[in-house]
Amino acid sequence: MTPPGTPPAPVPRPDRQVRPIRLGPRSVVALALISAIGIALFGWPLLADPGTGLAHSKDAPWLFAALLPMLIAVVIATIADGGMDAKSIAMLGVLAAVGAALRPLGAGTAGIEPMFFLMVLSGRVLGPGFGFVLGAVSMFASALLTGGVGPWMPFQMLSMGWVAMGAGLLPRPDTLRGRGELAMLACYGVFSSIFYGTVMNLQGWVTIGGLSSGISYVGGDPVLDNLGRFVAYCLATSLGWDLPRAAVTAILTLTLGATILKALRRATRRAAFDVPTGFQTPDG
Repeated sequence: MTPPGTPPAPVPRPDRQVRPIRLGPRSVVALALISAIGIALFGWPLLADPGTGLAHSKDAPWLFAALLPMLIAVVIATIADGGMDAKSIAMLGVLAAVGAALRPLGAGTAGIEPMFFLMVLSGRVLGPGFGFVLGAVSMFASALLTGGVGPWMPFQMLSMGWVAMGAGLLPRPDTLRGRGELAMLACYGVFSSIFYGTVMNLQGWVTIGGLSSGISYVGGDPVLDNLGRFVAYCLATSLGWDLPRAAVTAILTLTLGATILKALRRATRRAAFDVPTGFQTPDG
């Protein structure tokens, strides 16, 4: 029996599940539109006639000019759908700064880019809409930090946005935890690292001259023939960077992933992104 005067034992409070930032219909439309434009801009040289004189170095400024307002449109659409508020935008700034600071740690070293695992984990916890904006903003900030501003930058922003968005679209965000989740994220990290390198190859491959006939782009050739040369180009050139990037992402996810996920979920839970903010008049 409990002695008189002893305070009752506290009742354990159930742990509230951390849900990703909600993706509403406006956000879906904005993300679908920006992704469709990005796919078209990455792939149009494969369909262009020879002698047009068009290259990604000329369309990159237009893409960058369109990308920034479209990113703002994604944020505004998510806010309008009730998925983002001032707290989530503040977290976006913090994570983008950390991602930008991580990128120079492995810049130019055989594809070792530690920022990838943070983008994957952040997209997993905070959702696809937040992840896309985070990936694009982080790449933009890192380009300013490292002086890597060029015609490739808007394509890097799109590609990294897709990487983080894909992590937010992985299944069972509310129930899968522990080693199973880490294994899934590590596998996705390997896939997304190779995907990023492959997609970015499209940005430069069509304009590079002096390659052997087996891997060079031939304007006006059938798309399947050029795709075969593109696969050979990726195997011969970028795979040496893509595989180390994939390995580093998987290793960091498996070793640090549990700690980072716990920290992100704790911060998300305390920020209570899914609780609407309201004002109440004091009584009396």
